[in-house]
Formats: sequence, C-alpha cells, structure tokens
Amino acid sequence: MRILILSLAALSFATSSEQAGPRFTVTIPAAARGQAATGRVYVAISRTNDRTPIQQADTNGVPLFAVNVESLAPGAAATIDGATLGYPVKSLRDLPAGDYWAQAFVNVYTKFARADGKTVWLHMDQWEGQNWKRSPGNIEGTPVRIHFDPASSTPIALVADKVIPPIAPPADTASVKYLKIQSEILTKWWGHPIFLGAIVQLPDGYAEHPAVKYPVVYNHGHFPATVPGGRQPQAPPPPGPQPRAINVWMQHPSPYYDDSYGVNSANNGPFGDAIMQELIPLVESKFRIIREPWARMLTGGSTGGWIALAHQVFYPDFYGGVFSMCPDGVDFRYHQIVNIYDDDNAYFVDRGWLKTERPNNRRPDGNIVSMMKDENWYELVQGDRSRSGGQWDIWEATFGPVGTDGYPRRIWDKSTGQINKDVAAYWKEHYDLRHILESKWATLGPKVANKINVYVGDADSYFLNMGVHKLDEFLTKADHPKWTGEIVFQPMAPHCWGPPRNELAAKMATQITNYAPAGADVTTWKY
Repeated sequence: MRILILSLAALSFATSSEQAGPRFTVTIPAAARGQAATGRVYVAISRTNDRTPIQQADTNGVPLFAVNVESLAPGAAATIDGATLGYPVKSLRDLPAGDYWAQAFVNVYTKFARADGKTVWLHMDQWEGQNWKRSPGNIEGTPVRIHFDPASSTPIALVADKVIPPIAPPADTASVKYLKIQSEILTKWWGHPIFLGAIVQLPDGYAEHPAVKYPVVYNHGHFPATVPGGRQPQAPPPPGPQPRAINVWMQHPSPYYDDSYGVNSANNGPFGDAIMQELIPLVESKFRIIREPWARMLTGGSTGGWIALAHQVFYPDFYGGVFSMCPDGVDFRYHQIVNIYDDDNAYFVDRGWLKTERPNNRRPDGNIVSMMKDENWYELVQGDRSRSGGQWDIWEATFGPVGTDGYPRRIWDKSTGQINKDVAAYWKEHYDLRHILESKWATLGPKVANKINVYVGDADSYFLNMGVHKLDEFLTKADHPKWTGEIVFQPMAPHCWGPPRNELAAKMATQITNYAPAGADVTTWKY
C-alpha cells in the first residue's frame, strides 16, 4: 500500500513562487474588490463543467489546490504551483496532461481580536451557514477551458472577479417567524459582531387559540435557512385531540462551522451562554410558550443530536427531556471509529507488516465511501489551522484547547493522523458526554435519569452507533437513580435514522404530560 503524506510546508502564506514547474496565477481585479484580501485562494480542476469545478470539489471530488494569502492587493497574483498542497491529487506535478476546466475562487477571511488576547483570521459567516463556496462576499471566477501540461512552466492565468451577492432574508409567514439578533456576549468575546437566530414554527390553531400557552421544542443541527422538511413519511395522526407545540430551529453559526455546537468553548467562545441568556429568552418572550423546564424539549440529528444531548447534560434543570437522533460521538472511545484515548493514529492501524486504513463513511451493506485520511486531507486543503469549515475541524474548535497561535490545538496531526494524548485528555474532561454523565451521575442522575432518549441506525454511515452503544452500556447499569429513558438501535439503518416527526412529537407530548407538576396545564394545548 502506498501511503500518501502531505507536506505542511505548502501551508505557509504565499503569493508567489520561484520554483519551476506547472503553475496557476490568480488575480482579483480592483473592480471586483478594491481592497487587499486576506484569506485562501483555490483552484479547482475538472474534466466537465456541468457543475462548476469548485462545486465538484469534495472528499470524493475533483482536484483542489489552495494557498493562503495575506493582504493580497487588487491585481496582484497569488501563485499555485507544484509545491502547493492539493487533494486528492497531491501536487500539480501529479496531474496528467490534458484538457480541463479550471476555476479560481477566493475565500475572504476576517480579523477577530478576541477577548482571550488571541487574534485569528477566519471566514465570517454571512448567514449562509459557513459554506465558503456560496458565502456572500467571497469571489469566484468563471470556469475556463485549459490545456494543462505538468512539464510546462508557463503560468496559466485565472481571474476571480464575481463577488457572491448577499442572501435575501426570508419573509415571515402566518406560521413561520424569523428572528435574528446580534449577541452582546459573543460580540464582546470575538471582537466582531456575531449573530444568533431562530426560526419559529407556530402550531396549527395558534392564532385561533389566543389564550393557550404551548410547550416548546428546541431543534438543533446544521444551519437551517428555513423550516427543514421531514426526513421520513408521516403516518396519519390518530383520531381525537392532537398535542401542539411551538418548534424552534436554532441558528448559531460560528467562524469555524455552520453550527457552533451550542456550548461554551475555548476556541469558539461562549455560545452556550449566548443561547441560554440571549436567544432563548428572546424566543420565549415573543411567543406564548410555557416557560417551565417540564415543557421544554430538545431534539436534533447528527450535529444537532450531540448538541441536544449536550444541552440536557450541561443545563439539566432547564430542559425536560432530550430526544437525540444519530448524535456525533457521545463517547470519544468512538470518535466515529477512532478511540482518541487508546489509539495512536486516527488514519491507520499498525498491524506490524501491514497498516490498515480506517474507514470514515460506509453504506449499510458495508461498502466504504471514504477513508478517515481522505476527509481530513480534503479539509486540510480547504483551510489550515482548523479553518476548513468542515466537520473534523469544528470538533477541534469546539472540544479542544487553544494553541499558542490562537487556533485550536489539533487532536491529531492532520497530515499523519498521529493522536495528541494531551488534547485527548482535555476533550474527555470537557466534552465526552458519556464520561461526564458517568463521573457525575450522583449529582446529574437525579436531574436527567428520566430525560435521556437516543435513536440511531445500527449501520450508521459514520459509525456513530458505536458511541451510543457505550452510552447505553453505562445508562443501562446506572443506579441511584435508575435511568428510565430509551435508546433504540434500528437494524441496518444508515445515518441519520430516527422516528418519524409525528411519532417523535407524540413521544415528547407523553414526556411533558408524565412529568408536568401537579396542577400544570397539560390539556389546553391538545386540540
């Protein structure tokens, strides 16, 4: 097996190169941006243009190459050459000669002078959900047809001249309301305006029942632009009165990802405080919500499944139950498929005469979609210092300590996969949810033993079922008090399996009704 090791030397800030060999130059005309740009410059190369080359770049996509630029002046050239980091092709020298489509792109970074004394440059979300490929203010070029020869040193000139326009805010409807606020807590910490939002879906009959107050369901997950559609077909409701609730989809993108993971973090800042002290009070003041713990439910899938469970664990007195679906690693002995405490390497298992690669994504039948190294190396091209906007990098930004340069300390070397045990120990004490529950069960148990419910496919595409199995092992044996929730493993189901929305709503209504205090209103919101 040939093991590809990517060079970190190519990650330094660069606008030119003296090295001979194939190269692209990328310029930003003054008409597109009249000021210098700091950020990351990309060139994507594809054989087709049915979708632009940049849109085709992915873990299993077309070649992408990138360099950082610092104060790149209008009209000045950034150079991508044979020493530039690429994925899945390591170097332009390895790209076969031929005719291709090529496209330039510029991801513009913003300076953040944080309250912790660190200054970092990251992409500022523009309410697109931290997606550099479509973020307003970023600059793309028109794909052009080229002939590429790896033996030629003649530069291929590309231009990034189309600034992505702002996203028009959605309009309220009778049943869906959009809230967006500047967080004072996060703005102070980041040294730059940071925004939070919520999409509030009112139940049928809300206007016709002006005296009714409703339970609330806080939904977490990847940044939603509008009310997400259902994942699965819905069964017809049973006859008779139906439970009604106000559903709230939370919006809290960070400079690292489309979702902050909703907790206080050394690198991401006090998003937990901002959500609890600013966003939720705003939502509950504007709508007829029963502002009591027993009437507040949590749910979400994948990223949102982890956030929902984490909020129930970290704020046990505030919420009345969590219904988490396919959560990200709830036990870091299975960070997807890596045991960050005992394994030496995230990408390979050393078996003496053979190094076995770890998979990252599978189909329910066992076929592998990608390997651990692949997605991590793709992120490394998208952005160094955990700045890809990708999944592995947000875990580092959320769970890890701050490095001396102000960026997250790596849980493992992004090139080699070698795990940093000091960082792993930090993750365990701060964000390993199973460990936190088990080590603090004497105090947490009485508050959450009847509130934790988790649903996952037992063939989860990202192996997330394994961490849930570890959580289940603990909760099943937990004592004083006993755990009374449920964990369901759906055979052969992929990511992200969970009960249909109406079935989940019924479970939540039962939870609210069963644990409401004596004399509480458990009837008027059922009609």
